[in-house]
Amino acid sequence: MIERLEQQKRLTANQWKLIATANLADLLDFFDFFLIGYVLAFITKEWQLTYWQGAMILLSSGLGAVPGAFFWGSVADRIGRRKVFIVTALNLALATGVMYFTPGQHGWVAGWIFLSVFRFFVGIGNAGLYVVDLPLVQEFIPGSKRGWVSALVYTLLPAGNLLGGLSGWLLAPVIGWRGLFLIGLAPIVLVLMVRYWVPESPRWLIRMGRFEDARKSLAWALQIDPKEIELPAAPAEAERTKWRELFKYPRSVAAGCLTGLTQTGLAGLALWQTTLFVLVLGVTPARASYLVIWVSVAGILGRVFMTFIIDVLGRQRSGVLCCLIAMAAAVLAGQMAGIYIGTASMFYLMILVTVFFGSGNYGLVAAYMAELWPTRLRTSGMGLSYGVGNLGKIIGPLGLALIAGSSDYINPKATVDALAPAFLYFASWWVLGAAAFRFIGFETKGRSFEEMDAALGAPAAAPARAS
Repeated sequence: MIERLEQQKRLTANQWKLIATANLADLLDFFDFFLIGYVLAFITKEWQLTYWQGAMILLSSGLGAVPGAFFWGSVADRIGRRKVFIVTALNLALATGVMYFTPGQHGWVAGWIFLSVFRFFVGIGNAGLYVVDLPLVQEFIPGSKRGWVSALVYTLLPAGNLLGGLSGWLLAPVIGWRGLFLIGLAPIVLVLMVRYWVPESPRWLIRMGRFEDARKSLAWALQIDPKEIELPAAPAEAERTKWRELFKYPRSVAAGCLTGLTQTGLAGLALWQTTLFVLVLGVTPARASYLVIWVSVAGILGRVFMTFIIDVLGRQRSGVLCCLIAMAAAVLAGQMAGIYIGTASMFYLMILVTVFFGSGNYGLVAAYMAELWPTRLRTSGMGLSYGVGNLGKIIGPLGLALIAGSSDYINPKATVDALAPAFLYFASWWVLGAAAFRFIGFETKGRSFEEMDAALGAPAAAPARAS
């Protein structure tokens, strides 16, 4: 049945509709995730937060993302990609919206504790949506187009940060920082889009033995009459999987988890960046939010850059290139807090370069984490890789707090003093990623999922590198 899809030369309108839905999902997903960075810039002085309290607010979503990725990735292999997409979108939106009711720092519960608790649930939904939307798209796409389509799906992810910057710059002074959380209800629209636009993954349906439903799903994607797709002669039993089977593929585990941890520097920087601009550049929170808009644009352009190189250089070379340049730019940013050329801050410029290549790299990593596994374990494997990688959302923001002095109040001097070691810490994770791509990972460029299923069919046997 899948041969008809693999022979496809041009994507149909329905496939583009699915890609657009996934793009919007990632935009809104990460708008909700990064929204707290803008809120923190507004409440830091008002609430007299310490570095530890600020870090707890920021990293709590990372704490939720780890079990969220593990759990929802496994569930999506059992009940389907589409159902998990809908449930996690609701989870994300409602957990964000409820923070509108955050009490003051001296209310019935300390405001920073309230935010930390519900940010934990935001992290669960954020990770669940992330690990299911790309596999859903990939399983509707022929292998010859999967690389650039996968990178394209995550192109607008940094635009979630951009939307947050616009909100912090233009809306927060009008509706207040609590009002920003109401905008976080927007992912509810995804539920309607997926409910009425998108069928279940044909490859998942085939694995479940539901050939008639798979035929309808493929026909939707190819925009043809279902009767044109021939059903298999003999019905198949539903294929059952167990989460522990992932560890029969140690090379996939290592490559997925270690490249996933490259988000540590990017997440740490993204969650602290608005506050860093206030403290290091001496601007207002609204102006800092405006500056983040251009950082987000750099991230989007980095993702676009990846769509051009992913199928030219391949996954491994593209990953090594982006990791090493992001590492170098992060190291330089930590050394340039007070350096200006004219009115241009070199600290800010190096952050733009870091985010361009760091974001481009993670657009690749997301696609790569889903490609390392056989179909029956795809979302479970991506959930494991992304779940371990989500430790970066914890140790990223926590790293700067510990280096600056977690019990100290957030202030300009302590922040500037911590920049060099903190950015060196961020950079080290891209070095780890480059090594994982080069020495552990294997190339997946241009190979269909069925070809890789065959190569991965023998547990614990590393697939041959593509020539």
